[in-house]
Amino acid sequence: MKSARTPLVVANWKMNKTPSEAAAFCDDFLSRLPGLPEGVDLAIAPAFPALERVGRHLAPTRVKLAAQDVHVEPKGAFTGEVSVAMLTDLGVAMALVGHSERRRDRKETEADFSRKMKRLADAGLAPVYCVGETLEERDGGRTEAVLAAQMAALDLFGDALPPGFVLAYEPVWAIGTGRAATPEMAVDAHAFLRARLADRFGSQSAGGVRILYGGSVTPANAKDLFSRDEIDGGLVGGASLVPADFAALAVAAGG
Repeated sequence: MKSARTPLVVANWKMNKTPSEAAAFCDDFLSRLPGLPEGVDLAIAPAFPALERVGRHLAPTRVKLAAQDVHVEPKGAFTGEVSVAMLTDLGVAMALVGHSERRRDRKETEADFSRKMKRLADAGLAPVYCVGETLEERDGGRTEAVLAAQMAALDLFGDALPPGFVLAYEPVWAIGTGRAATPEMAVDAHAFLRARLADRFGSQSAGGVRILYGGSVTPANAKDLFSRDEIDGGLVGGASLVPADFAALAVAAGG
């Protein structure tokens, strides 16, 4: 039986869509919103330059505005960075932390992610914390060890998770490759992550955390993935760039 956790589908646009293109997407997608399941939470994470434009479109709707990252410091001489206060002022409700592309390209670590999530939580924004293994790590039988190490980023939270905390399992080898994890592989990873949460924060808190799957999610495979009890929706890249596809993912999550 599917859990009582409300499914969530988050669009991670990465470095795609100018503000004008983002506004056109919103016009199209929001026209479809009345026909989408109300029992599914939705969020869009545009690139920083489009946050304000997208936020104006989303403000009167049930679709949440999300950010793709946040800086660890509240303000200061950090050229090119964005603070949590800036996100809050724009109406951002949640922010991604720990995406594999940040780990790979910016060499960010669990210590960085801990500080970012604490900054978000203190400001009342929900962290969406991304974890996942590389192909080499999976083939080497190290998936659970890698995930356990990445969960150390939650150590700053003591014995209580921040309100709205979301976990996203994104196997690195499946992101943007067209090779999604099988539903069984995803379920196993999600169950392991929930068990780690239960060990750390208690079974009741762990049972309320939404764990999303990300990695080559498409309208074709979303229903099978999202129907599994341990998979509470998706953090979606390429398939979220087309309004009809993102709408189809919402339908699949409401399944």
